[in-house]
Amino acid sequence: MSTLPIPPLPDVIIEPLVRLALSEDLGRAGDITTDVTIPADTQMVATVNAREPGIAAGYDAARLAARIVDPNLEWEPLHNEGTPFEEGAELIRLRGLARSILTAERMILNFIGPLSGVATLTGKFVTEVKHTKARIVCTRKTTPGFRALEKRAVRLGGGVNHRLGLDDAILIKDNHIAAAGSIQAVLERAKASVGHLCSIEIEVDTLDQLQEALPFKPTAVLLDNMKPTMLAEAVSMIGGSCKAEASGGVNLKTVKAIAESGVDFISVGALTHSAVNLDVGLDYNG
Repeated sequence: MSTLPIPPLPDVIIEPLVRLALSEDLGRAGDITTDVTIPADTQMVATVNAREPGIAAGYDAARLAARIVDPNLEWEPLHNEGTPFEEGAELIRLRGLARSILTAERMILNFIGPLSGVATLTGKFVTEVKHTKARIVCTRKTTPGFRALEKRAVRLGGGVNHRLGLDDAILIKDNHIAAAGSIQAVLERAKASVGHLCSIEIEVDTLDQLQEALPFKPTAVLLDNMKPTMLAEAVSMIGGSCKAEASGGVNLKTVKAIAESGVDFISVGALTHSAVNLDVGLDYNG
């Protein structure tokens, strides 16, 4: 779980996604159900409630959705993001025009539910490895358009972000090596082409590949689909000369043994591609 405050994403980053989601829902005529059943001046108080335990995330996008629907809606967080809650916890209180709250309801839940699911799953992995130095890391296996939000949710669950995209670090995978011809070729070209602030990580599948890569002093090595015993041997070979990251075959049953091999990071695609929507609902309070 998060130990330091994680600021919301700037509106300029998430507003295009939030507006797209709202326009998709409102269609060509708006919320015709609410408009014909609720008098225009009706006031309402409602809370977003947790129907199962978890870790909250997604407030920034949900709040922006509410504000776009009605800038005068009052938004009161009752439970902080990044901290665990129990079933029945009240997460957010909304006050304002009933039409506005009812129109924004689904978008609010569509952001908080899935993103809290990401944070909650991340928290489970983090708990499994808390007795080791290993950090849980997300990947680029994200929902299109949701990457920044999902990666923030991973941080709220206590995890660490890997690359945000193809443009912020070099990660040399097996297909890069195959296309370039060798580990030596890709690492020599990478070393000659980037500045000192750009990290270089290379994926290896065997200890022989690791031995070949280490003389080039990469920032990190990605130890792919290695069993814990082989991971421990790889960590010994690395000897602290660079960071060791494990990937492949990672789940809640295997992650503890992987962490105990001594790796620095464990990348888990499931954090974002397989997290289950956390059950939250919006309930009328008056």
